[in-house]
Amino acid sequence: MPAFHNLAQLYARPGFLLRRAHQISAAVFEDECRSLGLTPAQFGVLSVLRASPGLDQSSLARALGFDKVTMLRVLRGLEARGLIARVPAPTSRRNLSISLSDAGLALLKQAQDPAERAYNRLMAPLDKKQQAQLVDLLQLLTSGLEAEARAAFVPPERETNIRA
Repeated sequence: MPAFHNLAQLYARPGFLLRRAHQISAAVFEDECRSLGLTPAQFGVLSVLRASPGLDQSSLARALGFDKVTMLRVLRGLEARGLIARVPAPTSRRNLSISLSDAGLALLKQAQDPAERAYNRLMAPLDKKQQAQLVDLLQLLTSGLEAEARAAFVPPERETNIRA
Protein backbone atom coordinates (compact mmCIF):
# COMPACT_ATOMS: atom_id res chain seq x y z
CA MET A 1 0.00 0.00 0.00
CA PRO A 2 1.41 3.46 -0.86
CA ALA A 3 2.84 5.50 1.99
CA PHE A 4 0.37 8.29 1.26
CA HIS A 5 -2.89 6.39 0.91
CA ASN A 6 -4.47 9.26 2.84
CA LEU A 7 -3.98 12.60 1.05
CA ALA A 8 -4.21 14.44 4.36
CA GLN A 9 -0.81 12.92 5.18
CA LEU A 10 0.69 14.32 1.97
CA TYR A 11 -0.86 17.73 2.44
CA ALA A 12 0.52 17.96 6.00
CA ARG A 13 4.13 17.27 4.99
CA PRO A 14 6.53 20.19 5.46
CA GLY A 15 7.89 19.91 1.92
CA PHE A 16 4.43 20.15 0.41
CA LEU A 17 3.51 23.11 2.61
CA LEU A 18 6.81 24.91 1.96
CA ARG A 19 6.43 24.49 -1.80
CA ARG A 20 2.84 25.74 -1.65
CA ALA A 21 3.84 28.69 0.57
CA HIS A 22 6.57 29.57 -1.94
CA GLN A 23 4.05 29.49 -4.81
CA ILE A 24 1.75 31.81 -2.88
CA SER A 25 4.62 34.10 -1.87
CA ALA A 26 5.80 34.45 -5.47
CA ALA A 27 2.25 35.06 -6.73
CA VAL A 28 1.61 37.78 -4.14
CA PHE A 29 4.95 39.48 -4.89
CA GLU A 30 4.40 39.34 -8.64
CA ASP A 31 0.88 40.72 -8.22
CA GLU A 32 2.16 43.70 -6.23
CA CYS A 33 5.09 44.30 -8.62
CA ARG A 34 3.24 43.55 -11.87
CA SER A 35 3.36 47.18 -13.06
CA LEU A 36 7.15 47.12 -12.57
CA GLY A 37 7.63 43.76 -14.32
CA LEU A 38 9.67 42.51 -11.38
CA THR A 39 9.94 38.97 -10.03
CA PRO A 40 11.09 37.96 -6.54
CA ALA A 41 14.38 36.67 -7.98
CA GLN A 42 15.05 39.94 -9.82
CA PHE A 43 14.19 41.96 -6.71
CA GLY A 44 16.64 39.82 -4.73
CA VAL A 45 19.44 40.39 -7.24
CA LEU A 46 18.85 44.14 -7.37
CA SER A 47 18.74 44.31 -3.56
CA VAL A 48 21.99 42.41 -3.11
CA LEU A 49 23.72 44.51 -5.77
CA ARG A 50 22.61 47.70 -4.05
CA ALA A 51 24.11 46.45 -0.78
CA SER A 52 27.22 44.93 -2.38
CA PRO A 53 27.98 46.53 -5.76
CA GLY A 54 30.55 44.89 -7.97
CA LEU A 55 30.00 41.28 -6.92
CA ASP A 56 30.95 38.62 -9.43
CA GLN A 57 28.30 36.24 -10.73
CA SER A 58 29.29 33.34 -8.45
CA SER A 59 29.30 35.48 -5.31
CA LEU A 60 25.95 36.97 -6.28
CA ALA A 61 24.49 33.49 -6.80
CA ARG A 62 25.74 32.39 -3.37
CA ALA A 63 24.34 35.57 -1.76
CA LEU A 64 20.87 34.45 -2.86
CA GLY A 65 21.26 30.67 -2.76
CA PHE A 66 20.76 30.45 -6.55
CA ASP A 67 22.29 27.83 -8.80
CA LYS A 68 24.43 29.05 -11.70
CA VAL A 69 21.77 28.48 -14.37
CA THR A 70 19.13 30.45 -12.47
CA MET A 71 21.60 33.24 -11.78
CA LEU A 72 22.56 33.49 -15.44
CA ARG A 73 18.90 33.55 -16.55
CA VAL A 74 18.02 36.33 -14.08
CA LEU A 75 21.10 38.39 -14.98
CA ARG A 76 20.42 38.12 -18.71
CA GLY A 77 16.87 39.41 -18.17
CA LEU A 78 18.03 42.30 -16.00
CA GLU A 79 20.81 43.19 -18.42
CA ALA A 80 18.41 43.15 -21.39
CA ARG A 81 16.27 45.69 -19.54
CA GLY A 82 19.29 47.89 -18.81
CA LEU A 83 18.97 47.39 -15.05
CA ILE A 84 22.47 46.03 -14.43
CA ALA A 85 25.90 46.35 -15.96
CA ARG A 86 28.44 43.53 -16.24
CA VAL A 87 32.03 44.61 -16.82
CA PRO A 88 35.37 42.83 -16.40
CA ALA A 89 36.35 42.74 -12.74
CA PRO A 90 39.34 44.89 -11.81
CA THR A 91 41.03 41.94 -10.09
CA SER A 92 40.47 39.37 -12.84
CA ARG A 93 39.60 39.92 -16.49
CA ARG A 94 37.98 36.45 -16.52
CA ASN A 95 35.35 37.46 -13.93
CA LEU A 96 32.61 39.98 -14.45
CA SER A 97 31.78 42.63 -11.89
CA ILE A 98 28.04 43.28 -11.69
CA SER A 99 26.47 46.53 -10.56
CA LEU A 100 23.15 48.32 -10.73
CA SER A 101 22.61 50.81 -13.50
CA ASP A 102 20.86 54.08 -12.74
CA ALA A 103 17.68 52.51 -14.16
CA GLY A 104 18.16 49.47 -11.90
CA LEU A 105 18.54 51.65 -8.82
CA ALA A 106 15.46 53.67 -9.79
CA LEU A 107 13.41 50.48 -10.29
CA LEU A 108 14.59 49.08 -6.96
CA LYS A 109 13.48 52.28 -5.24
CA GLN A 110 10.09 52.06 -6.98
CA ALA A 111 9.76 48.44 -5.84
CA GLN A 112 10.17 49.13 -2.12
CA ASP A 113 6.51 49.96 -1.42
CA PRO A 114 5.08 47.12 -3.54
CA ALA A 115 7.54 44.65 -1.98
CA GLU A 116 6.49 45.79 1.48
CA ARG A 117 2.82 45.39 0.54
CA ALA A 118 3.57 41.87 -0.72
CA TYR A 119 5.30 41.04 2.57
CA ASN A 120 2.36 42.37 4.56
CA ARG A 121 -0.15 40.42 2.45
CA LEU A 122 1.85 37.23 2.85
CA MET A 123 2.09 37.61 6.62
CA ALA A 124 -1.46 38.93 7.14
CA PRO A 125 -2.95 35.60 8.30
CA LEU A 126 -0.52 35.60 11.25
CA ASP A 127 -0.36 37.87 14.27
CA LYS A 128 2.94 39.64 15.07
CA LYS A 129 4.12 36.88 17.42
CA GLN A 130 3.34 34.18 14.84
CA GLN A 131 5.10 36.18 12.12
CA ALA A 132 8.28 36.34 14.21
CA GLN A 133 7.94 32.66 15.09
CA LEU A 134 7.51 31.69 11.42
CA VAL A 135 10.64 33.60 10.41
CA ASP A 136 12.61 32.14 13.33
CA LEU A 137 11.52 28.59 12.46
CA LEU A 138 12.31 29.02 8.77
CA GLN A 139 15.76 30.40 9.64
CA LEU A 140 16.36 27.47 11.99
CA LEU A 141 15.23 24.99 9.35
CA THR A 142 17.33 26.49 6.57
CA SER A 143 20.46 26.98 8.66
CA GLY A 144 20.16 23.51 10.16
CA LEU A 145 19.88 21.87 6.75
CA GLU A 146 22.16 24.19 4.73
CA ALA A 147 24.50 21.29 3.89
CA GLU A 148 21.60 19.59 2.07
CA ALA A 149 20.97 22.54 -0.29
CA ARG A 150 21.57 22.20 -4.02
CA ALA A 151 23.02 25.72 -4.11
CA ALA A 152 25.15 27.29 -1.41
CA PHE A 153 23.92 30.32 0.52
CA VAL A 154 26.73 32.66 1.54
CA PRO A 155 25.74 36.27 2.33
CA PRO A 156 28.23 38.82 0.94
CA GLU A 157 29.59 39.74 4.39
CA ARG A 158 30.39 36.08 5.12
CA GLU A 159 31.94 35.63 1.68
CA THR A 160 34.29 38.55 2.35
CA ASN A 161 35.33 36.95 5.66
CA ILE A 162 35.92 33.59 3.95
CA ARG A 163 38.20 35.15 1.32
CA ALA A 164 40.14 37.24 3.85
